Amino acid sequence: MTKIVNSRLRLLLLCILLVFCALLARAAWIQTVRASSLAAKAQLQTKAVVTLPAGRGTIFDRLGTPLALGEQATTVVADPMQIANPKHVAQVAAKTLGLKVKDLLPLLSDRSRGFVYVERKAPPLKATALAARKLVGLDFYPEERRVYPQGTVAAPVLGYAGIDNQGLAGLELSLDKQLSGHQGQETVVRDALGQVVSTVNEHPADNGHDVFLTLDHTIQANAEQILRDTVHKWHAKDATAIVLDPHTGAVLAMAQEPGYDANSYPKALAKGLDTNHAVTDVFEPGSVFKVVTIGGALSEHKVTPRTAFTLPYSIHVADRTVHDAEPRPTERMTVAQILQRSSNVGTITIAEKYLGETGLKKWMAQFGFGRQTGIDYPGESPGILPSYWSGSTIGNVPIGQGVSVTAIQLASVYAAIANGGTWVQPHLVDHVLGVQPTAPRTRRILDPAVDRQLLTMLKGVVSDQGTAQLAAIPGYSVAGKTGTAQKPIGGKYVLGKYVATFVGMVPAKSPRLVVLVSVDEPHGAIFGGLVAAPAFAQIASFDMQYLEVPPDLPLH
Repeated sequence: MTKIVNSRLRLLLLCILLVFCALLARAAWIQTVRASSLAAKAQLQTKAVVTLPAGRGTIFDRLGTPLALGEQATTVVADPMQIANPKHVAQVAAKTLGLKVKDLLPLLSDRSRGFVYVERKAPPLKATALAARKLVGLDFYPEERRVYPQGTVAAPVLGYAGIDNQGLAGLELSLDKQLSGHQGQETVVRDALGQVVSTVNEHPADNGHDVFLTLDHTIQANAEQILRDTVHKWHAKDATAIVLDPHTGAVLAMAQEPGYDANSYPKALAKGLDTNHAVTDVFEPGSVFKVVTIGGALSEHKVTPRTAFTLPYSIHVADRTVHDAEPRPTERMTVAQILQRSSNVGTITIAEKYLGETGLKKWMAQFGFGRQTGIDYPGESPGILPSYWSGSTIGNVPIGQGVSVTAIQLASVYAAIANGGTWVQPHLVDHVLGVQPTAPRTRRILDPAVDRQLLTMLKGVVSDQGTAQLAAIPGYSVAGKTGTAQKPIGGKYVLGKYVATFVGMVPAKSPRLVVLVSVDEPHGAIFGGLVAAPAFAQIASFDMQYLEVPPDLPLH
């Protein structure tokens, strides 16, 4: 029996000796062969390089009112490998931050991951309350959340910056480089429990530049409200308005209805409300396009405002018949009356007799149709000109059919007429802080003498004999043009679907503003003089008072 016990003891001793030798060999191997690689891993486990996000620049209106800015937030992250009781931590975090336990628990229980987001850009007060619980495995760091304090004001123009503060649409996208800045970097050292011990090698972030727009938030908000009332009154599909300084090309308002809250951009995107109609959408302008035909004929000295024509109610062009909007007998009209009364027959007669295909193409190009204005906004459409000319094209294009334009193209052309004949590139950005601004492009499109003639004739449109009597503003002279165009859908004009437009300038004697209003698919009335002109009058009247422009006519 004693011999058996001694044998077992010796065997046990031998086993212990062998295990000890193995451990000793393993330790020696780790300390020599693996020393450098393990040391590197240890460094990685205690040190982490953290990116310091740059603050995104603020977008201001022309007077310094913030339209888009960064708001302080706190991002909450977790290391599941350090969380002993995931269920408890999930319950506490969910209750404090207003989240759901069922969403957090799988993340915090996944020990294969060393980093998960609990909530990106949480409200600072809630994050502070959670930090006070001192839960092991949670960490907090400051981030900036993009907010739009004016809500719906200029939302489609501003666009949106996403969760990572990267511009995704609108001016936020086109100005992303200037607004973004440059990220910084720091190295964070933690102890065995994951607590921060120190921060070293700090390179501060370089914040983005602030941007000042040409928009005036008061003019913008007023235009949006008037469009809301207009769409409601006429049960329209949508409406667009532009307020433009004809001398500088500065866009003071670019509004549309329906609108949306810029803070809810993802919802607006899902509903298809995010498009900036004034820049990206095209429409057939109708009679507002007649300034191209009349302006071209005047410029080539083919006619004067007093040149008269005997005009029937309708005219045959190739295989189609075109007539004026209102029935009338055959009568004699001057060029000025043709524009004043928006005669389709008169305009086509001038185009056929004096311009033809070559002349119309020349003057459409001269006015800038068929190409982008170059406005500083992404996704601008160049418009659509006829791809080929048939016999009936000469009966369409002179009166604004068979050609599609953008609202900003149209507004910029009328701005050129308002300022003496010089086209000025429209723009939304006044300047980027710290960056030398680029002057807008300009080019002369009309001789000053011809421009004065055209402007005088456009005043007649708002007179008692014109098509836009409802565009009149007490105390101010107004010049402009109405447009009523049937909508083509799928290559065919659809009965009952029209776009009603009015573009005007005020005061007409020395224009301070050009205002465009376009209403898509109104019901109950279709004419630009009835649907769009009153909205123009409301917008322009408010703007004249707001900008303290003195009246140029006696008040009756």
